[in-house]
Amino acid sequence: MSVKKSAIISIVGKPNVGKSTLLNRLVGTKIAIVSNKPQTTRTRITGVVTKGDCQFVFQDTPGLHKPRSRLGDYMVKVVNDTVTDVDIAAMVVDPVPHIGPAEQELMERMKQYRMPSVLVINKIDTVKNEDLLAVIAAYSEAHTWDAVVPLSAKTGENCDILFEEFEKFAIEGPQLFPDDMLCDQPERQLVAEIIREKMLRNLEREVPHGTAVAVEQMRERDDGLMNIAATIYCEKNSHKGIIIGKQGAMLRKIGAEARKDIEELLDTRVYLQLWVKVKEGWRNNQYQMRNFGYENE
Repeated sequence: MSVKKSAIISIVGKPNVGKSTLLNRLVGTKIAIVSNKPQTTRTRITGVVTKGDCQFVFQDTPGLHKPRSRLGDYMVKVVNDTVTDVDIAAMVVDPVPHIGPAEQELMERMKQYRMPSVLVINKIDTVKNEDLLAVIAAYSEAHTWDAVVPLSAKTGENCDILFEEFEKFAIEGPQLFPDDMLCDQPERQLVAEIIREKMLRNLEREVPHGTAVAVEQMRERDDGLMNIAATIYCEKNSHKGIIIGKQGAMLRKIGAEARKDIEELLDTRVYLQLWVKVKEGWRNNQYQMRNFGYENE
């Protein structure tokens, strides 16, 4: 069946509510990195799902937060731009009956642009039904939602209902992406993000937030092995030491975990080489940010 309609959906919310986990669940494969640290997602990632005659285009965005650097300003701009240029805004929230400033700001934008909005209450596998009712009541009082869908991105519960709600707002028109396309990010960017995810999961405090990854080489050898060389950039010499670890132990751990996910992504065996370099203050340097793909010309 050919695609006859499409819906562009922005997945928004404060940091750490499960937006990237939800995107991966909806697309059916890992295209967005996930960690329990806020501001894991730095840029807009597009996931594509083609179901029957409808194509769903999902945009995962950084969590809305108070920026403290040029990189932070860029991340907030990504959220604001995405909310204004889509068919549907899906706001993901934790299952607690408290509305914070990030949610208030996003709801104001939805009202301002009069766009269809769906409230997605995530992590329902962690709460009782009566607690869920209090969450629905609090958000229903604050905003007029076109749909409210409680679900679990972790288990997949009710994700099929979310697709049904999104399809109601699909617009007739030409197909936006090829049938077999799942993500708009080039393989190099996905590889770099996987390496950054492993740092977020293994390193403490502020260290991983000051890192960026550049994939210098991806080359397939005659024996089918994929050679990948990547450089991890950090802001301080002390951070470089932490990333490398005692006798290189931490860097080896990051590399081993990243290689496993990269092999799954590329469906081939991988030889991964990692280096660590210091670039002081890169998060406030427009030129360096552009090099890492975080700011447009």
